Amino acid sequence: MDQKGLRGSSSTRIDDKGRLKVPTIFRGSVQDLHGPDVFVTSLTGECVRIYPLPVWLDIERKLTQMPANHPSRLKFLDRVNYFGQSGELDGQGRVVIPAHLRDSASIVGEVRVFGRIDYLEVWNEEKFVQKLQGEPWSDEDGLRMSEHGI
Repeated sequence: MDQKGLRGSSSTRIDDKGRLKVPTIFRGSVQDLHGPDVFVTSLTGECVRIYPLPVWLDIERKLTQMPANHPSRLKFLDRVNYFGQSGELDGQGRVVIPAHLRDSASIVGEVRVFGRIDYLEVWNEEKFVQKLQGEPWSDEDGLRMSEHGI
């Protein structure tokens, strides 16, 4: 089992130039396992996803196995390309978040970064707390997880 999966969360800041300082708890894992290149995007515009480039390339490989005109493939690509931009972690572990994505997700000042095993997700903390409150954990959720042995 990979001990360097991206897990947990940490607060950090977006600076005036739109750069996210990737928290130390994640930076080593991303750079050591995958290098500094990333793909920054979103599916909904509510939050930011930061994929190490090799992880993103694997998603693209899987997408090429779908028919080119598959409606779900097209819808997915519309969203990730609209919000998406290639990036790189600089020497201080910062990555630029595209301005229209920062605006859409209300990513300014203090934010929270979550490990999602193989990518990072960045949220406006207030919006994330509202999400948690609006989607409480249920017995049905527990049952669905147990179906996968979790």
